[in-house]
Amino acid sequence: MNTGVRTSRLHTEAQAVAMLDHGMTIAIGEPTPMALVRQVIRQQLRDLTVIASGLALDLLIAGGCVRKTISYYAGGGFGVPVAPCFRRAAQRGEIEVWECEEGILTSGLEAAGKGLPFLPWRGGVGTSLPEINPDLKLMCDPINGETLLAVPAIKPDVALLHASVADVYGNVQHQGGPGWIDLFLQRAATHCIVQVEKIVPNEAIRAAPWATTIGRADAVVRLPWGAHPWYSRGWYVQDSAFLADYLAVATAAAERDQPAGLAEFLNRYCHEPATHADYLERVGLKRLLALHEY
Repeated sequence: MNTGVRTSRLHTEAQAVAMLDHGMTIAIGEPTPMALVRQVIRQQLRDLTVIASGLALDLLIAGGCVRKTISYYAGGGFGVPVAPCFRRAAQRGEIEVWECEEGILTSGLEAAGKGLPFLPWRGGVGTSLPEINPDLKLMCDPINGETLLAVPAIKPDVALLHASVADVYGNVQHQGGPGWIDLFLQRAATHCIVQVEKIVPNEAIRAAPWATTIGRADAVVRLPWGAHPWYSRGWYVQDSAFLADYLAVATAAAERDQPAGLAEFLNRYCHEPATHADYLERVGLKRLLALHEY
């Protein structure tokens, strides 16, 4: 019997990440939910398969969390085509790399979201991708006879996303639309955790129903400035100086065997702050306020 009673899905960051476990497949959205990423490192989760890109993926590898990567872009930005910790771990065979590009990734996620074993895709046909990644199978289109790539379903256990606002019942709204891959991740994943800048009343959500991008997320977490050092649309821009600092110490560790700076960075910003609020204190109010979008 439906009593009409709604259940709050509001969690603390620790409660949300407690839904994860060693060996899971987790997907990281964009804009990046960095507060949850740091919590994953803080909880010392291990042997994860991580669907992510850029420096969020690199940071999780630096934190020792990753066994396998599924990524269309493992670059470091700032003129760095390949992120340093990813490069070192891949070259040493410390992580498994599931090669793909954007269309392959989204096809696999879409297959999982639709409950299909695979979906066909044109990208990669005529390249070495099927040789490098044996999970990708060349197939003959039974309708037109065209050679296509069969991409197996990619199903995350949990998707970690960042958005603008949500109510306590898990109804989420992104400012300016969702991150380009977020809805693929949410539909494919078994569970979805969304960190937001602000919790708003359910009345505010219902007043703009077409702005709701995700309904009934499994958990929502109020984490202002939670995407730092990345951006959050309508709230703040990315902290490029902070990202450059990480890239410098990660490069020193990966390419010059100087791990002290990276270890200090991880301790200062991931391990030592017990909560996201403690992390924000480390970053500093003046620095955060300087990242205003307008």
